[in-house]
Amino acid sequence: QVQLEESGGGLVQAGGSLRLSCAASGLTFGSYTMAWFRTAPGKEREFVAAIRWSGSVTHYADSVSGRFTISRDNAKNTVYLQMNSLKPEDTAVYYCAAGWIASILGRPQEYQHWGQGTQITVSS
Repeated sequence: QVQLEESGGGLVQAGGSLRLSCAASGLTFGSYTMAWFRTAPGKEREFVAAIRWSGSVTHYADSVSGRFTISRDNAKNTVYLQMNSLKPEDTAVYYCAAGWIASILGRPQEYQHWGQGTQITVSS
C-alpha cells in the first residue's frame, strides 16, 4: 500500500520560511515523479512544484518560482519543499503527490498517489 506522509506545516509570519517533507512508502520511490500541490480556501487545487525521478529536472508554478525549492533524497524516499519569503497568499493545505510517468508535470491527473495534506498558514 502506497503511503505519502507530509510533515512540516504550521503557522509562520509573512517573510518567513518553512520546509515541508513528504515520506513515501510502498512504492519504488526513485522511479516516480514527485510534486507538491496546494488548495487554498475556496479555490481549486493548484500546482506548486515537481521534480523528476533523478532530481535533475524541476518545474515550478510562476507564483512560487524563486521563492520555493523542491528537492528529493531517493535514499530516504523523501521529497522536500523549502519555502522562503512566504506570503499570506501561500496559505493553503499542501499535498504531496507521486506520479509514475507524469508527462505534464502541473496536471493533477498525472499523479496516482496523494498524501493527506498539511496546513500552511502565513500571517500578515
